[in-house]
Amino acid sequence: MALITESQVVLDLTAPDRHAATRTLAETLVTTGRSTDLEAFLEDVRAREEVMATGLPGGIGIPHARSAAITEPSLVFGRSAEGIDWGAKDGPATLIFLIAAPEGGGEAHMQVLPKLAKALMDKTFRAALDAATNESEVVDIVNARVALDEPTAAAAPAAATSTTAASATAASTTTPPGSDAQGEQPPSSDGPAPLHLVAVTSCPTGIAHTYMAAEALEIAAKEAGHTISVETQGSAGSKPLSRKDIQRADAVIFAHDLEIRDKGRFAGKPTVDVGVKKAVSDAPELVQRATKLAHEWAADPDRAAAHAAGADADASDLDADDEVSTATKVRQWLMTGVSYMIPFVAAGGILIALSFMLAQVALGEQGAIEITKYALDAEGKFNITNSFSPLSLTSWAALMYVMGSAAFGFLVPILSGYIAYAIADRPGLVPGIVGGWIAATMGAGFLGGLATGFLAGFVARWISGWTVPAGVRGIMPVVVIPLLSTFITAGLFITVLGRPITWLMDNLTAALEGMGGGSSLVLGLILGAMMGFDLGGPVNKVAYAFATTGLATAGAATDAIQLQIMAAVMAAGMVAPLAMALATTVRPRLFTEPERENGRAAWLLGASFISEGAIPFAAADPIRVMASSVVGSALTGGIALAAGVTLRAPHGGIWVLPLMGNFLMFVVALVVGVLVMTAIVVALKSHAARTAGAHSDPQRVTA
Repeated sequence: MALITESQVVLDLTAPDRHAATRTLAETLVTTGRSTDLEAFLEDVRAREEVMATGLPGGIGIPHARSAAITEPSLVFGRSAEGIDWGAKDGPATLIFLIAAPEGGGEAHMQVLPKLAKALMDKTFRAALDAATNESEVVDIVNARVALDEPTAAAAPAAATSTTAASATAASTTTPPGSDAQGEQPPSSDGPAPLHLVAVTSCPTGIAHTYMAAEALEIAAKEAGHTISVETQGSAGSKPLSRKDIQRADAVIFAHDLEIRDKGRFAGKPTVDVGVKKAVSDAPELVQRATKLAHEWAADPDRAAAHAAGADADASDLDADDEVSTATKVRQWLMTGVSYMIPFVAAGGILIALSFMLAQVALGEQGAIEITKYALDAEGKFNITNSFSPLSLTSWAALMYVMGSAAFGFLVPILSGYIAYAIADRPGLVPGIVGGWIAATMGAGFLGGLATGFLAGFVARWISGWTVPAGVRGIMPVVVIPLLSTFITAGLFITVLGRPITWLMDNLTAALEGMGGGSSLVLGLILGAMMGFDLGGPVNKVAYAFATTGLATAGAATDAIQLQIMAAVMAAGMVAPLAMALATTVRPRLFTEPERENGRAAWLLGASFISEGAIPFAAADPIRVMASSVVGSALTGGIALAAGVTLRAPHGGIWVLPLMGNFLMFVVALVVGVLVMTAIVVALKSHAARTAGAHSDPQRVTA
């Protein structure tokens, strides 16, 4: 099927905000049978928008998402005469492309993304869309530039619309890594000598900004008389820059929102390091900075040598806005580890929860304890391997328990390994994962995983920076670095760090298990406040990771404190989005229309334990919303933990109520927290409105 059809073109798009516009565009996918669940797809698009606004300079909006609700890669085009605010600094978007990708879309399907990104950077392509008079014309224009198969020379319908479109297409073709730009005019002999630049681009989902940044850099470099090769680390796969290409590069540009893979390849090169949107909006300035930096380094050869040895920390390579504090780096490293760990948590936790639910049906109230006897023998080997019966409910429960337990076994090693990876890139993986496994084996748990992750990362990065003879360089990444970093990390943890951390974890566990009454309330208040503080940010994720890694050690016990902590953390994490949904319902005049739209979506997000559903409100009015959230979430966490609510599933919200112990108190704690937060946020916003004399103004009052 074609990427876009006439039914997926809306030439007179009218909507009060980008969310309503996205819904209008997405409804065409339901009509054409490309979306099986409109609300699920819109939720995925909204989650992407919360990561980073998808409005781009030049009046472009590119809402996009991968989604299980999409059956084939699809494009929907909308044109708005009035323009719709899509978050771009230069004004509203008039040309909107909704990009819908299947969750498991293959590489061939993902190739449409860089093609669309390149086309959108071409003024003639945008002009042709502006001038189109009917849906068929739009389809022809898009298909000429964006298609699953490479367009042939004869198939160029867009050329009929714009005589310059074909030449613009050639000009925007990606330069293959390791080769000079195709069709590039030689620089003027009167100007400075041309440079060769290399760049790497990436964005959180790797769908649009990755490729648009690459295209913008290629155009800017060409206009400046330079050549550039760009490595796009996105959904369409990444063809790494060749070693030769990097060696001959005069400067490097990193435009990214994710960690650059194999960053060590660029050691010793002058580097400009910015976020991906900077490249989309101001690529010429980045090329100018890279050029200036390359000339400075060429005039001072000692600078490159010092930088390669790790001795140059000159902040002039970055603008003040691009400098990253130590605290920010630590947060990024921690978040990287947690983000890679969470899929293991979800898979393992839900499998174990389903296992216990089936076991209770098959074996009665003690099924959660008895099921381990069917799954594992006294030596910990899989009984289920030889005794599985497809007609036995108990066998299925035991099978799920084994799979879930296996997934949980990776939590600490993965957490540790990817913290180290964030610090040292690929050299940190081996010592991090091995160190994490040792920490888990010694009973050091979550704290041990943090310790080995940071230790492994710094050790691997230190060894990677050694100056070694040329004959040794080839075996450094595959032999020397993993061998020495693993030896040092594991050795230090086993002999020095492991025992005190294990002692701390043992005593912490004992203290938790001995908690009752007031002390449980205090712990719940603390964890709840952490969940409500930054709504999916690092503080929230630390509390969540503490709960889930504890859940992995709970075994088959039904009254372990870890199960109570998990219940308290989940309840607290649901408060903010539900409270904001309620607040926009009971006092809609305190919120703008986009916020009221967000409030309607927040009901489902909050009920499903997606704290990020409250982020749009916190971003717009951080002081009032976050203060209210901390109070309401803390209260919910305290009540849930003091009441002894238990939960084995690490996610799910109200959908896992049947898996909870004392679920009525879970509901009570949640309702109390939501009502308290709603009352506080409404009171604060009402006071602000009165103070500003804005009783009748429906516009948002912000801090």
